[in-house]
Amino acid sequence: MLNTSENNLVLVVDFGGQYNQLIARRVREAGIYSEIVPYYRALEEVKKRKPQAVIFTGGPSSTLEKDAPTIETEIFHLGIPILGICYGAQLMTLALGGEIEKPVKREYGKTSITYQSSALFDEIETNNICWMSHTDQIKTVPDGFQITAYTPDCPVAAMENSEQRMYAVQFHPEVEHTVDGYKIIRNFLYKGCHLSPDWSSDSFIEEKVAQIKKAVGDKKVICALSGGVDSSVAAVLVHKAVGEQLHCIFVDHGLLRKNEGDDVERIFRQQFNINLIRVNAEERFLAKLAGVSDPEKKRKIIGEEFIRVFEEEAAKLGSIDYLVQGTIYPDVIESGSGTNTAVIKSHHNVGGLPENMALKVLEPLRELFKDEVRQVGLQLGIEENLIYRHPFPGPGLGIRVLGEVTKERCDIVREADAIYREELDKAGLSRKIWQAFAALPDVRTVGVMGDERTYSYMIALRAITSTDGMTAEYYPIPYDVLDIISRRIVNEVKGVNRVVYDITSKPPATIEFE
Repeated sequence: MLNTSENNLVLVVDFGGQYNQLIARRVREAGIYSEIVPYYRALEEVKKRKPQAVIFTGGPSSTLEKDAPTIETEIFHLGIPILGICYGAQLMTLALGGEIEKPVKREYGKTSITYQSSALFDEIETNNICWMSHTDQIKTVPDGFQITAYTPDCPVAAMENSEQRMYAVQFHPEVEHTVDGYKIIRNFLYKGCHLSPDWSSDSFIEEKVAQIKKAVGDKKVICALSGGVDSSVAAVLVHKAVGEQLHCIFVDHGLLRKNEGDDVERIFRQQFNINLIRVNAEERFLAKLAGVSDPEKKRKIIGEEFIRVFEEEAAKLGSIDYLVQGTIYPDVIESGSGTNTAVIKSHHNVGGLPENMALKVLEPLRELFKDEVRQVGLQLGIEENLIYRHPFPGPGLGIRVLGEVTKERCDIVREADAIYREELDKAGLSRKIWQAFAALPDVRTVGVMGDERTYSYMIALRAITSTDGMTAEYYPIPYDVLDIISRRIVNEVKGVNRVVYDITSKPPATIEFE
């Protein structure tokens, strides 16, 4: 991970709360570097890494349950400032001798709260709104603690032992629904822990470039460049460190969005002067996909063929030592991984490299959340339209053309998608939406165009909001914008006579159609 010897470090102890990543992001937004560690490894990590503060997250369990997640009480006696949130607050209470109870009335959602004198609530309105989500609550605070906030139904909405620098809140300050919640987190960091901000994209770039230079030396590096945000930022960052030693292989499988291949080539060759090998393999991929309609078979074919192309091009470069991977911090959290580099024989982004190509992995973005990756990209001078591009799946249009994938059908969905995204840009909606795209269902519908009967394709539009793609809500695009999009697609894309808008959330649906 990042060398934090010259940086403040806050460890966020994960008890399974749905907002654990959001808490870590809020700390970083305050200019303090943070990482997430599982509760069962927390004491070990705290002793080893000596953080300046610790935050306990919420969680779905009850502290009153027999097998509920817990933590060694030793962590409370190391002299490190601790903030407990929701479940974390209750766990702190029990560990230090207080009591937890099942309340008569549970609290969920926006709740009126009254704050009392505390460094945590400095410069925040006394009568305020917070976000509650709990079935248990604190009945009796531990010795040395005082109550610092309450609600009509929760007598201990916050407590603290300022001398020991231990703070606890029953509500969730990390979510936007808690008014001035970000100030509460900053007050904990700045006034409770006396930390000063020292984490930024500028300092990250400087430190990471130095690390890459030291690790790589004069060795050769390759990158499987997709044109997406993560791989693009990783490539530019590594190029800043090693220059001509980096070779990027861009496999254009013909399943990209409109003009995307040309944009990638222009940006990386002309703007950054990176060694870029573009392989135009559309015919090769379409030939492999001919007659295949099963989604999983299509994914496997595209992934396997990608590897064959990548292998052929990499072999032409001779001896290679390092592979750049666009892994970001949410990937690390979900996989439970914790190493910085490793010798590999397969690679999930490219589907499995050949066994005789054992490479060391460079993962320069593995400490960053998506929003931080974007900030680093902007600092490196990458164009905004690439940095804020919506996520795009590896199989590309191969899973947005439902059923058999053909050149004609790819062109139809490519043109419809371009119109859709163009109108979202015009309406100022693109950055409010996490992902938007057009898909081509494997159906034709009857229509009337120019007084004649048509039997043409239907385009399905999808737009969702999300933070990590694990869950998602559809975005309510205004009807007038949808009307413009629908009219343009039907009028300008040959072979389409109907447009529908998918308003299903995830779950029960997935984001992609296949």
